[in-house]
Order: sequence, then C-alpha cells, then structure tokens
Amino acid sequence: MKLRPIDTSFTLKDHVYDMLREAIVGMNIYDQATDLRLDERSLAEQLGISRTPLREALARLEQEGFVEIRPRRGVFVRRMTLEEVLDLIVAWAALESMAASLAAISASEGQLEALRKHAMSHSESAARADLHEYSEANLKFHQMILEMSGSPMLQRLAEGLFVHMYAVRRRALTEDGRAVRSVVDHMAIIEALEARDADLASRLVREHTMKLHAHVRRLWTRLDGLSAAAAN
Repeated sequence: MKLRPIDTSFTLKDHVYDMLREAIVGMNIYDQATDLRLDERSLAEQLGISRTPLREALARLEQEGFVEIRPRRGVFVRRMTLEEVLDLIVAWAALESMAASLAAISASEGQLEALRKHAMSHSESAARADLHEYSEANLKFHQMILEMSGSPMLQRLAEGLFVHMYAVRRRALTEDGRAVRSVVDHMAIIEALEARDADLASRLVREHTMKLHAHVRRLWTRLDGLSAAAAN
C-alpha cells in the first residue's frame, strides 16, 4: 500500500481515516497475490504522522469491517468469505434496484444525460480490455445511479458496502468476458431510466447485479481458501 503525506490542517484522525480508506479501496483485495498486511511503521512514515492518530483510524476501520487487528500479528485488510461476498452482492442489488426506481422518477434530464455520456465515454475501454480504466468507470456508473435516487439514506447504506463491492467488481470484470457484457447491461439500464420506467429500471439493475452473484458463486471456488490463508 502506498500513501501520500497528509495535510495536517484538517482534523487529523478523520483525515488519516479517509486516506487509509481511499488506499484500501485502491487495493485488489480479492487477488491471490495481494498482500493484505498493513505495516504500521511504514504507514506512519508515509503519512508523516505519529502512530497514535494512525491507530485511532485503524480502530475505526476495524469497527466498520474493513480491517482486522490481530494481537501480536498486525493489521490486515479484511477479505470476506465466499458466503459473505454473495450476501454483500444481494444487499447491493436491493439497494441499487431501489435507487434506480427512484432515479427513473426524480433524476433530472441533466443527470440522465451525464450518465449516458459517462457510459459511452468508457465503453471502448471495456472493448479494448483496458480493465483498470473500465473498472473505475463501472463503479462510477453505479454510484451515479445511487446519487440520482435523491435518497441520502440509500447512499449512506451503499457507502458502507462500497470498499468490498468495488474489489469484487474489480476482480470479476477481468473474468469470463464480463466487462463487455456489462456495457450492454448499462445501456439497457440507461434507456429504462430515460424512458422514466421505474419498474423496468429497477428490474434491470437488480438482474445486472445478480448476474455478478451467479458469476461469483460459479467461479470463485477458491475464495474461502484465500480468506483462510490471509488469516494465517
């Protein structure tokens, strides 16, 4: 994990938390080669701070389920088990499908135009297999739908799932041609939103996310082994 020194003019413990969370989001948590251990000394040096605010931020991240602090062993980014990931995807499908239903009714024409423009501008990155660029754009697409819902509560609930959902989608998009197929799904969702068809938009978003659920259940047979290995 690489971090940049923080601006201490902000509330220190909150800023440290934000920086660490941002760095965790950038990690490929579900890649077998990813080192999940966080070295406190290295983190403190990179941030240019003492270990006290760092440990406060890590404690908060542990409470929110992003890291695990293991006595005498260190701090580790938390990788969910297969069953937890499947449950996560179901929860996300429920939240985003409701958001899409609301967005179809309440989104402004400007928001819908921005969503289409975003999807079109990044569709080529999926086709040419620039999967890092597309994975970023893919998550932004789903975040935009949540924002368009106009529901702060839905957005807050989704924010709690974001780190792991981002990592799950990031890995899945590299497998079995999912990136190209997701572009097709996104365009159908946009058309339903533009038609102001709340039921169709909700269904398409839910089906899109549940395709991810089926993909993970079918192909991620080694995930529980990875989680166990990370714990040792």
